[in-house]
Amino acid sequence: MDQTMKQSNRPPYGIIGILMIGAFIAFLNNTLLNIALPSIMADLNIEATTVQWLTTGFMLVNGILIPTTAFLIQKYSVRRLFIVAMSLFTIGTLIAGVAHVFPILLTGRMLQASGSAIMMPLLMNVMLVSFPIEKRGTAMGIFGLILMAAPAIGPTLSGWIIEHYDWRMLFHFVTPISVVVLLIGFFLLKDKKEKVDISLDLLSLILSSVGFGGILYGFSSAGNKGWDSPLVYGTIIVGIISLVTFIVRQSKIERPMLNFSIYKYPMFALSSAITMVLNMAMFSGMLLIPIYVQTIRGISPFDAGLMMLPGALAMALMSPVTGKLFDKYGGRILALIGLAIMTVTTYMFSQLTFETSYTHLMVLHAIRMFGMSMVMMPVSTNGLNQLPPRFYPHGTAMNNTLNQVSGAIGTALLVTIMSNRTESEAKTLGEEAMKNLTGQPTEAALAQLKQEIAMKAMLEGINYSFLVATFIAAVAFVLAFFIKRVKQAEDKTVEKPVPEKLEPKLAEN
Repeated sequence: MDQTMKQSNRPPYGIIGILMIGAFIAFLNNTLLNIALPSIMADLNIEATTVQWLTTGFMLVNGILIPTTAFLIQKYSVRRLFIVAMSLFTIGTLIAGVAHVFPILLTGRMLQASGSAIMMPLLMNVMLVSFPIEKRGTAMGIFGLILMAAPAIGPTLSGWIIEHYDWRMLFHFVTPISVVVLLIGFFLLKDKKEKVDISLDLLSLILSSVGFGGILYGFSSAGNKGWDSPLVYGTIIVGIISLVTFIVRQSKIERPMLNFSIYKYPMFALSSAITMVLNMAMFSGMLLIPIYVQTIRGISPFDAGLMMLPGALAMALMSPVTGKLFDKYGGRILALIGLAIMTVTTYMFSQLTFETSYTHLMVLHAIRMFGMSMVMMPVSTNGLNQLPPRFYPHGTAMNNTLNQVSGAIGTALLVTIMSNRTESEAKTLGEEAMKNLTGQPTEAALAQLKQEIAMKAMLEGINYSFLVATFIAAVAFVLAFFIKRVKQAEDKTVEKPVPEKLEPKLAEN
């Protein structure tokens, strides 16, 4: 980093602000799209197995590109990467907004993902090199407040837009904001970076893409195609083999694309484990609550978004508070309290009925999000704090990649559990109903009975998935007992001199 901008001096707030706005737009776009999926299915006449590729494809592109960001951050300036990322995101948004067939919409969505994949690791790396460890929690808390505002307003805003306009308006709404942010970055970002003599290992890129991409595709497809599908277990096996080969290669080449030696730092390894487990449990709420609210209870998209608003606001408003508490007390006590809340509330979600009140759902979801706010950022920051500065790009890239992988695994696992439990419960309820039938029921009565059985079976499937998620959250709770407050480790690795350290040079405009 430039000698005039060491961590002890004033951080480059201008650069950080611009990057945060860009990341906020990317986050907002994701939360806007979730509620729009049923409308897209109806308008483009596609099935759920097809429309889910708007989410799966996004995760795939992230899983393939994020591992390369460690190299990109070392090689190029913040300005150059930001402009490329926002340009890709803006072009993707424009294409998606005019799409009248699904392939074009998916193309736009994947271009958005390619921009988003660069944005988040870039912002995290700038935050890490800009603030000393003792102030990093507060800085990450403010960062969390801004980013969590997106899921706070996204579902409600999306529900209102969908009820009053065409789903394409979601992209038209984001496009002008994205263009303005791109122009601001183009004219105001002025950081400098000396030429760095490193090159991307092509074989590592191929192995990484096939490895992470195969695992993500396999787990993402399992919920629809089933675990016995050759496409599912085949891509997972190919992905695992490629990933193992990738890891072995990274340990042997002089300048690895993604440096796995960061796992020799125990708190970073522990934070990765907790974050992956927590992500799997977290997806239970993101995935199952909307299904329960809209499919079983028949609540409108707008009201469903409103129901989740207090929880998102609680998470956003708690971020700066959690950051200050992290600086003062460390991550262990925060993680234990937060995970205890998450475990209890996840269990309470496994007791849903047809009569569970709207207010009860809103309050329970808000408490669950409150608990989550005390875990994610403190645990992640505590792990990154132990790394020497030259490993920051690798640490942020690894964390973001594992978030995608664990999210895909969690989604596939919970969807499979819910589907299997629903199917077995429907069979059991159907057999009991046939035994209890008296006389010859009318077709209307039979249709109503089938509908009731389907709803009861789905409710049982959702409750059982939440119960499994409770045990997953409990695993993270146990792991949190091993968290320790860390000091930055000394980097004892002797390397050949290079023209530039791995941190980007930052000089505020």
